[in-house]
Amino acid sequence: MTTVAAPNRRARFRSVPPVVWLFLLIPAVVEVGMVFWPALNSFYLSLTNWKGVGAAKPVGLANYRDLASDDVFLGALKNNVIWVVGFGGLSVLGGLALAVALNKPRRGVGLYRSAIYLPMVFSLAVTGLFWRVQYQPDGTINTLLGAVGLHGLEKQWLADPHTALYAVLVAAVWRQVGYIMVLYLAGLKSTDPTLDDASAVDGASAWQRFRYVTWPQLRGVNTVIFAVTVIDSLRTFDIVWAMTQGGPYHSSELLSTYMFEQGFTFVNLGYASAIAVVIFALALIFIITYLVRATREEAL
Repeated sequence: MTTVAAPNRRARFRSVPPVVWLFLLIPAVVEVGMVFWPALNSFYLSLTNWKGVGAAKPVGLANYRDLASDDVFLGALKNNVIWVVGFGGLSVLGGLALAVALNKPRRGVGLYRSAIYLPMVFSLAVTGLFWRVQYQPDGTINTLLGAVGLHGLEKQWLADPHTALYAVLVAAVWRQVGYIMVLYLAGLKSTDPTLDDASAVDGASAWQRFRYVTWPQLRGVNTVIFAVTVIDSLRTFDIVWAMTQGGPYHSSELLSTYMFEQGFTFVNLGYASAIAVVIFALALIFIITYLVRATREEAL
């Protein structure tokens, strides 16, 4: 059977027109040149000491040992964990709640969907500048707090090390929640409504219908949303840089902003590449762990 299968496979390859192989080869070369090669080069640079000029000096794992004792890096790593949990959790919960609320057709529902998705149209930098104005001492946030008598809560939100990270997090969630809502709306449209109707006839409550009928049908959408959210969380840069630049006193520093500082402010490209490798490893760990768990649940 093996001797027959091999000629058949070769015959199938020969039957494909050369122009098809050409169209497949071009994007493959572009992908290797613009994605895989820079990624592999980053792994190599993380093992060197390079200032961007001259030859890179190999230093082995010295950059990673320095990261383990770098207080700013450890603080950024802690902030990134908070960011992944807060940004991911609030975006998913808010997007799911809005999708469920706006799933059924009713008057004006399209307007509500468009209004909630609108922040996603703006870039993260523009969003950051917009919210930076809202957080000013005389901005909208403090004005509203004063209007309802909560003068004690007024503060300089972005200048306070205890609130800067969470203030930026609110702005990022405000932008992301509309995108998650759209993904969940697409998933809800693909569910089988007859199952929901049958469970309602059997006396299931609205929560029971969602938990045991609708939610299992959103498994594929959840996988996509989890991957997108984790990747977006770990590569967040624009909005933090536009609002705080990682300050004050590195209180809102994330791995991406610290990597940018090391690479382009201090021109320590080997050290910055080591941080990039850590970001890549964290994304890989989160996504692979979730996919393994989801696969096991499907097998059961």
